[in-house]
Amino acid sequence: QVHLVESGGGWVQPGGSLRLSCAASGGFWFEYTMAWFRQALGKERGFVAGLSKNGGVTVYADSVKGRFTVDRENAKNTVYQQMNNLGTQDTAVYYCAADKHPIIVKVADRYANWGQGTQVTVSL
Repeated sequence: QVHLVESGGGWVQPGGSLRLSCAASGGFWFEYTMAWFRQALGKERGFVAGLSKNGGVTVYADSVKGRFTVDRENAKNTVYQQMNNLGTQDTAVYYCAADKHPIIVKVADRYANWGQGTQVTVSL
């Protein structure tokens, strides 16, 4: 299985920005559909954004569309998520996920490979 490690989380004031990274090892980027999920305290883990195997297609949850952007640096086997105009509703643990799906899937339990998560806190 591919091993995933997230980084880049932290605290930011409303309106601020963060850039998350998901470094993969033990697999090749073209074998996996990649996705970002988040889980706020007491809430279900939900889909944030996804990237197709070839990196040519991106899908975003409506709640982050226009604020978040995902891309991949193939040479480093790393997926990024740029998060702008953050609000308190974005506070959550953010997870990187990967699986060998032919298309981007938005359901968390369809992904077998997960990182440990990185905390994002948006507050005054």
